[in-house]
Amino acid sequence: MALLEIRNLTAAVEDNEILHGIDLDMEQGETHVLMGPNGAGKSTLGYMLMGNPGYTQTDGTITFDGQEISELSADKRAKAGIFLSFQNPIEVPGVSLSSFIRNAIHELSGQPVKLFSFQKKLTAAMELLSMDPAYADRDLNVGFSGGEKKKAEILQMLLLAPKLAILDETDSGLDVDAVRTVSQGVQAYQEAKKGALLIITHSTRILESLKVDKVHVLVKGRLVASGDASLIDEINEHGFEKYEKIQ
Repeated sequence: MALLEIRNLTAAVEDNEILHGIDLDMEQGETHVLMGPNGAGKSTLGYMLMGNPGYTQTDGTITFDGQEISELSADKRAKAGIFLSFQNPIEVPGVSLSSFIRNAIHELSGQPVKLFSFQKKLTAAMELLSMDPAYADRDLNVGFSGGEKKKAEILQMLLLAPKLAILDETDSGLDVDAVRTVSQGVQAYQEAKKGALLIITHSTRILESLKVDKVHVLVKGRLVASGDASLIDEINEHGFEKYEKIQ
């Protein structure tokens, strides 16, 4: 059984249908890439998998780790092992980055989080992401640059170790060096081989150093093509024009 099985998923915001009959399977340890032009509905798919209440599932099923999760709230999906990074991470005044992550680990595991062990893992992950250790004690995302916010998201992913990580436009707005650093964090998650990874992007910069198992192309809310990593090179060269003609 696949880790994630999506069947005929249809989704809407108010009366506006955005996703139309999506079918997609992911196995544990796989890395899938979801690409498409702006406005294709890529982020909507991520929100639907995470259970964002602003979006309505009007048809289909989402089965994760053997459980149908369409009726589960976002917090219950998180506890089941789904993680979603945001295009624009929000600021959380009054809660430090380290406290936020430690509390999240406690909520997921239901077990006390030993401070020494946690700090050791936190320090190692921050070093991997070239993050100033001082950020651990700063309020979550408050005053962080765009690049540091994205690094903080990857830091959370590494320490929470979800069964499925969904990265939504993680490379948007980042310079070349920041993309390279974020990619190192994503590689570390891949190398752990404990979870699956869905990378949502309209660019390919973050993919250059990553092993990709499957690529999917979404246009106007429909999956119009799926294939191996060679699709990335084709899209780099020719763009989405030919896919936009597929109905």
